[in-house]
Amino acid sequence: MADGANSATVGVRVELTGRVALVTGASRGIGRAIAVKLAACGATVVGVARSLDGLQATLESIREAGGSTEGYAANVASSIDVQRVVDEVEAKYQRIDVLVNNAGVTRDGLMLRMEDSAWQEVIDTNLKGTFLFTRAVGVSMMRARYGRIINISSVAGLIGNPGQANYAASKAGVIGFTKTVARELASRGITVNVVAPGFVTTDMTEGLPDKIKTEVKERIPVRRFGTPEDIADLVCYLASPSASYLTGQVIAVDGGLTA
Repeated sequence: MADGANSATVGVRVELTGRVALVTGASRGIGRAIAVKLAACGATVVGVARSLDGLQATLESIREAGGSTEGYAANVASSIDVQRVVDEVEAKYQRIDVLVNNAGVTRDGLMLRMEDSAWQEVIDTNLKGTFLFTRAVGVSMMRARYGRIINISSVAGLIGNPGQANYAASKAGVIGFTKTVARELASRGITVNVVAPGFVTTDMTEGLPDKIKTEVKERIPVRRFGTPEDIADLVCYLASPSASYLTGQVIAVDGGLTA
């Protein structure tokens, strides 16, 4: 590579000033980190969660740092709730530039003992919710001929995980959905990508016994869990204009677990 070409790639700064980003599941963990990071990059962040009370810590963090944000309560598996949120945001800001589908739940159990309700709740939240928000936001993005959609999946959707047949199926579904929508929307300047976290330090992993944590870390080449900020940094780049030639991709942020 010529010296000039190399120097042109150094010091790229993610700049999202003037953009409006909608993040589902923004109340805690990875979703909160993503919302805070997008705001730090200059975006106006719309956080979505089941309750406004749960969102307050995220909104306060963004505002204390000088960012612009507001929150909406919604059930991501309800087409009525989803359309209401999208309509209100578009009415206020006249645009939604970035969508991060992060909302997700787990209802773990061995497949042979899994209740129908445990299967359906996970599929509805993790997969149907991603579909509903993507469909709702995609209309305005197509009109604008610009958009960034980032769907949060999991390495469980790539390699499976015992006791998580419902979760792994939903996250694998997100991957297939993303690849299809990326093809459908590419000609309109809209990119659609997947971030697949590995084991990340959240409320969920903090509850694991120390023995299990140690065993898991031994399977990860970098020998540690990821942080929510590890995921947020990548999402912020994918949300930027700089990622215009990256679409339909699945990027595992897992410390080498699936290498």
